[in-house]
Amino acid sequence: MAEFNIFENDAFSLMTMLAAYEKVEFKPSLLGDLNVFVPKQITGDTVYIEERAGALNLVPTTPRGSALPQRKTETRSMRSFATVRVAQGDRLTASEIAKVRAFGTTSELQAMQNEVSRRMSGPVGLQANIELTLEHMRLGAVSGVVLDADGSVLWNWFDTFGISQPDYVYFDLEGALKASSEVHGALVLRPYIQTHIVTPMVRASKGLFTPQSQIVGLCGDTIFQKITNHGDVARAYDIWGSKQDATGSNVFSAFPWGGVNWINYRGTDDNSTVAVAADEVKFFPANAPGTFVWAQGSGESFDQVNVPGQPLMPLIVPDRDRNQYVDLELYSYPLMYCSRPEMLLRGKFGAAPGG
Repeated sequence: MAEFNIFENDAFSLMTMLAAYEKVEFKPSLLGDLNVFVPKQITGDTVYIEERAGALNLVPTTPRGSALPQRKTETRSMRSFATVRVAQGDRLTASEIAKVRAFGTTSELQAMQNEVSRRMSGPVGLQANIELTLEHMRLGAVSGVVLDADGSVLWNWFDTFGISQPDYVYFDLEGALKASSEVHGALVLRPYIQTHIVTPMVRASKGLFTPQSQIVGLCGDTIFQKITNHGDVARAYDIWGSKQDATGSNVFSAFPWGGVNWINYRGTDDNSTVAVAADEVKFFPANAPGTFVWAQGSGESFDQVNVPGQPLMPLIVPDRDRNQYVDLELYSYPLMYCSRPEMLLRGKFGAAPGG
């Protein structure tokens, strides 16, 4: 019979479990896999962000020997933001422990390690739920507004920097085809994208957009299908898709065209918990250093005071009063930050209201 004192083994200590979590492969999540967010481990729970506003100016000519016009010093301001706690627990009771190991199978310690691992990092375990929550926050950050699970606002980066969120860029694709032949429909679309997406984003970057940067268009199902079936885009997409068939399906794929990497975002299976609306596309920069940061705050226990934060922090808390259960807990203390919300644009399929 398994006993609770088995959890006193070093295999379940904080440091051992942290080391184990560093080796656990992070479950697939598009925005995590794109490495758009630079991880930043901090000590404590507060992130200080300095804003510096400066602009290039023309220098007027002056007579030789006269006083020089002086450069204006940039204005600076400092803001602080607190990380939030994302945590969930799972209670393992005495009656459940008694059923963990069948006689003559694995050792008691190994059986308990397997059970703890299943509940912590299994397909529907604590880790999967927290990773889904972090992906939800990343999706919010590339949109400029990060929401909590209940729909309340955690961080609105447009309001923080006093910026009005740009209105939708409307993709009236069917109207464009009616106004011209199908052959030339996409030729209308390419300059439209350059004018309304590419140029405004690069100009708004204030130097963050480099030759290595790219624009990502995170698409819902409907708008991705409409764009990739539009005029010359369809022909380019068919050619690109034929090359993908040799290696796998191009469903929920990424397709570069017109200066944008169009990605059909695959969210949760209900297409609502974590998802991009079917007729919308979110535009944001990738490989633009400093645009997005994932701050990771310290934990709350004495063991974690003044220790740089980690993406995931597991704990096992035994019932020391009655010895009837152990609580498995997993914590994360994130802040998903966007330094240039003016670069974040959004599109919608259809004609503009009143257009």
